[in-house]
Amino acid sequence: MSGIAIMTDSNCGIMPAEGEKLGIHVLPMPVIINGKTYYEGVDISVDEFYHKQISGADISTSQPSPGDAVSMWRELLHTHDEVIFIPMSSGLSNTCQTALMLAREEEFAGRVFVVDNHRISVTQAQSVFDAQTLAARGKNASEIKEILEKEALDASIYIAVDTLEYLKKGGRITPAAAAIGTVLKLKPVLTIQGDKLDSFAKTRGMKSAFKTMVEAVRHDIASRFSHLEERKILKVGIANTIMDEEKLEGFKEELQNNFPDKELFYLPLTMSIGTHTGPGALGIGTVRCDELE
Repeated sequence: MSGIAIMTDSNCGIMPAEGEKLGIHVLPMPVIINGKTYYEGVDISVDEFYHKQISGADISTSQPSPGDAVSMWRELLHTHDEVIFIPMSSGLSNTCQTALMLAREEEFAGRVFVVDNHRISVTQAQSVFDAQTLAARGKNASEIKEILEKEALDASIYIAVDTLEYLKKGGRITPAAAAIGTVLKLKPVLTIQGDKLDSFAKTRGMKSAFKTMVEAVRHDIASRFSHLEERKILKVGIANTIMDEEKLEGFKEELQNNFPDKELFYLPLTMSIGTHTGPGALGIGTVRCDELE
């Protein structure tokens, strides 16, 4: 038996095959396309997903089957003493609450620890890497859960959506608002601060949206994360749904130029997020790193 297995879901941006190389066990998120269930990173590629989406396929998301999570726990407990599971924010999905309930069952109690992480995308991935660091330092799963939950809100995300079509399909905006916004070339900027996805700003064009997000991150660093900035334990992150590679590299370069003293952390936004944002979406944020207790 070895020590602690680190487990997460693919909403962090790490796919199962990549996780295997990193020593991370990834539960793939399901996406339902025209009534058929696919698992991201397993039986559908990014290109296939967005081709179907742009072609008008009916796409929705679901939380992973509780049975899939439990099966992975049982498998991991054959070779590990404990499992630490870091799912997406409890405020954005029922996955976390379901897992917390299942972890109280007798066969898992005291061996499976579910982190109510309040994160998604690159900030969730940072928690996964933090868990690995803490395990390497000799922390047990209960201690890792406590530390990650204590530091969970030391993160901030902003997302700009290139098209209003999929927010309309998901019922987040009305068809009339989508039509007006499209005519005016509005690019809404959304924010995730812990448990909720909220509207943050309306901009015209992605360049303006990017500038708005950069200034929002800069304000977060100077205000509520100033104590972390003083200790130099913040990094900046960027994520996207499918877009032109040259355009993405331009955004990465500009973000690094705006925060030259920060490590730049990149992962793609996953299909389950892309279902609601569509192609061309861009997210940036800041997150605590290193110097964990």
